[in-house]
Amino acid sequence: MLEKLKKEVLEANLKLKEYNLVELTWGNVSAIDRENGLVVIKPSGVPYETMKYKDMVVVDLFTGKTVEGELKPSSDLPTHIELYKAFPEIGGVVHTHSKFATSFAQAKKDIPAFGTTHADHFYGDIPCARPLTEDEVNGEYEKNTGLVIAEKFKDIDYKAVPGTLVASHGVFTWGKNAMSAVNNALVLERVAEMAYYTINLGASEKTDGYLMKKHYERKHGKNAYYGQDKQ
Repeated sequence: MLEKLKKEVLEANLKLKEYNLVELTWGNVSAIDRENGLVVIKPSGVPYETMKYKDMVVVDLFTGKTVEGELKPSSDLPTHIELYKAFPEIGGVVHTHSKFATSFAQAKKDIPAFGTTHADHFYGDIPCARPLTEDEVNGEYEKNTGLVIAEKFKDIDYKAVPGTLVASHGVFTWGKNAMSAVNNALVLERVAEMAYYTINLGASEKTDGYLMKKHYERKHGKNAYYGQDKQ
């Protein structure tokens, strides 16, 4: 079942390790088959070095129950599910605890849009969603994490800002597919690192709006011209 999607999800998970976005068994990637309402996700606590595509777990989007797989799905599965429900055009989700981005999350601070590298991928500051309440943590913690992210994006375009921090926790990104979500996680970590050093150099002024708009729209706008024309 969903053999091609399983292989894509495995490859995306291994990229997290290659890009130094995860340590040990931290982090996870999933992808969705929207036509059939199925999510493929990394198994819980399995080392990246030994994972095989057949270890990927297939779950039902609406019940969260395992449809195929002998291993338990990632404990963050309910967060992924809530993001797929909240953001209907995404096809992949990533969760990491990458160093610089998570430092901003632990400080409960947004990542400011200081330059064009940021603007090429994220249109505006990368937000930090609020801390979960004690009741939210003691209840359905992972599901509530997804709901808190959805709450934060009530007035933010999730396609223009394809990722977020969660206060005191870490990073979630998304994209049109699993690899796109991984690429957004990589960019988010790199711009967090740049922002950290920019702040420590004493700067506080963010990118001019017109420059941010230009850089974002030349890649993602309706008249985008970055890259090669599609045949």
